[in-house]
Amino acid sequence: MLMRTDPFRELDRLTQQLLNTTGTWSRPSAMPMDAYREGEEYVIAFDLPGVSADAIDIDVERNMLTVKAERCPVTKADDAQMELSERPLGAFSRQLVLADTLDTERIKADYDAGVLTLRIPIAERAKPRKIAIGGRTEHKEISG
Repeated sequence: MLMRTDPFRELDRLTQQLLNTTGTWSRPSAMPMDAYREGEEYVIAFDLPGVSADAIDIDVERNMLTVKAERCPVTKADDAQMELSERPLGAFSRQLVLADTLDTERIKADYDAGVLTLRIPIAERAKPRKIAIGGRTEHKEISG
């Protein structure tokens, strides 16, 4: 049997149950993420512990990135009795508007240890480049 020792955690759990903050496909919960630039790539990491790779859906339409995932209940034996259930179940979703400076045609996705990592290359047109200044070498005289 599990002992509950943190009254604030219990209050959070009760609040989630009362407000029904578990996600459904029509009203999914948000998923935590980090986003940062690493060299010539933009990296976005989503926390999805307990979600199988088959339950993750990634779409890009123009510059809108949509990530959806679903965590289903673990199958239990018929004689199992739930003592404590705090892990959120249901649907999770996040939509991000990507800048035009990112190359959405070459997004790479990896999923390891409950973290979905997307790597989006910076588009060539967005990288700094040197502009050569052209000029004529001949001089004209102004007469008047």
